[in-house]
Amino acid sequence: MTLNHILTTPALIAHGAARHGTRTAIETAQGNLSYAQLDAARITAARALIGCGIQPGERVAIWAPNVASWIVAALAIHSAGAALVPINTRMKGLEAGAILEDSGARLLFCCGTFLGDSYPAMLAPHRPASLERIVVFDGDVEPGASKHHGRDESWDAFLLRAAGTSMETFRSREATVRPDTLMDIMFTSGTTGRPKGVMTTHGQNLRAVHDWAQIATLRGSDRYLIVNPFFHAFGYKAGWLAALASGATILPHLVFNPERVLERIVRDKVSVLPGPPTLYHALLDMPDLAARDLSSLRVAVTGAAAIAPSLIERMRAQLGFDMVLTGYGLTESCGFATLCRRGDDAETVAHTSGRAMPGVEVRIADSNGAALATGETGEVQIRGYNVMQGYFGQRDNATDTVDADGWLHTGDLGTLDLNGYLRITDRIKDMFIVGGFNCYPAEIERLFSGHPAVAQVALIGVPDERLGEVGHAFVVLRAGEHASVEELTGWARRNMANYKVPRFLSLVERLPVSAAGKVLKYRLREGAGNDAGSDAGSDPKTNAETRAVNHAKTPENSPAS
Repeated sequence: MTLNHILTTPALIAHGAARHGTRTAIETAQGNLSYAQLDAARITAARALIGCGIQPGERVAIWAPNVASWIVAALAIHSAGAALVPINTRMKGLEAGAILEDSGARLLFCCGTFLGDSYPAMLAPHRPASLERIVVFDGDVEPGASKHHGRDESWDAFLLRAAGTSMETFRSREATVRPDTLMDIMFTSGTTGRPKGVMTTHGQNLRAVHDWAQIATLRGSDRYLIVNPFFHAFGYKAGWLAALASGATILPHLVFNPERVLERIVRDKVSVLPGPPTLYHALLDMPDLAARDLSSLRVAVTGAAAIAPSLIERMRAQLGFDMVLTGYGLTESCGFATLCRRGDDAETVAHTSGRAMPGVEVRIADSNGAALATGETGEVQIRGYNVMQGYFGQRDNATDTVDADGWLHTGDLGTLDLNGYLRITDRIKDMFIVGGFNCYPAEIERLFSGHPAVAQVALIGVPDERLGEVGHAFVVLRAGEHASVEELTGWARRNMANYKVPRFLSLVERLPVSAAGKVLKYRLREGAGNDAGSDAGSDPKTNAETRAVNHAKTPENSPAS
């Protein structure tokens, strides 16, 4: 069986166990798993899931950082015929609870405490009734949670449930997983402000993963340090799944720190290190870089933000990468669409997102949907096997995103050159990217509206040297209410993922609106200019407060945080 014909993850892992056997699949400080052991582990966990009553097509969520159990649990979910729902570890309980409710997940795998936060405790006030069980990867279930939710249990206790499901029952269930079986539902925020669950199948994802790994030249001897979070397509599909499809060794990385990453590159002989541009900037800024042995580094894949050709050149010269690629994709396209190729020069890698992957079409269209000529600017549209099945529970609404001819409307503006290389020039929507993470103003504005003192809020993205862009919120308070910039920012930190929390916040008397009552964000941008602390129509006191506000830095996985 060739890899081209392995279009389900259970088949992929079984094939990997038969082919690679004792080769290390996952290497961590807590211990290693060979390909054969990973296969056995995912079978045990899948049997336990079946023992919990999880049925084909049901949803199971994971809310945890990059640990080996994340991969085992994900493969078990796939093997049981269920759909994986990854949850962003930067989310707070309110946000995670909404995704769990919208997905109807019956079971959640999560970490106990990470970066000082107890995930079960954060979720407790927002836990939907549909969530029947929480399985905690590290440690025992807290007594309070166990008292109120008797089915919650530790990872070890959960695995004991495998004994209640025979291998015959498991094999029968595993056999129902087909290329067209729903593999995951990845929630992505949209212009409506409510995250939508993107549905994709095993066959779609594994075909894309295989082609991506081939273009990136992944191979069995590679040691892949995965700093990108597993909840994101970059760390999941172009991350550990691509590594397993190539027979490589996965090196999960919990918390981003340039010094620790450099230490791991040297100690663990890392050869593959994808990430956002901010990751490479941070490494290049290390004072003792030249003294490190980075000769093992081979492949870098980046994107999601503007890149200077000088960065590509420095990555090759100072970090020693043999190949640096950039790419483009959306959650709605399995995370894949275009990719540069080996041999592309620094200008091409920096200024484009590569060309379409095999089996994928990319075109530029005008506002009426008509294809534009080479070099003309219009909406980037994608068509191919990788386009999503729709939004979970919103199949009718997906027609606004994927038209009758199968074209995925990305909302991004771009051009194609004579060689088919894509250049992203702007965004149709208001979305901005904070160090590689998409921020959608409508969603953040909706979250802010939950504060009792807030009457109106408008959010824009403003330039930032380190992260590319950051958020600037303009807030109108309710009549008679009082709230300081510090109080509002603190509330946001408690209720939103850190990358969503605006770096700058201005209290204003009113927002600029059109005759129809629509907020004129271009006016806010004009006021903010290139200085996020500049006057945006507020009084001098507000402007002084704005300059004093700083977005909290979090040390988790990506330097984007």
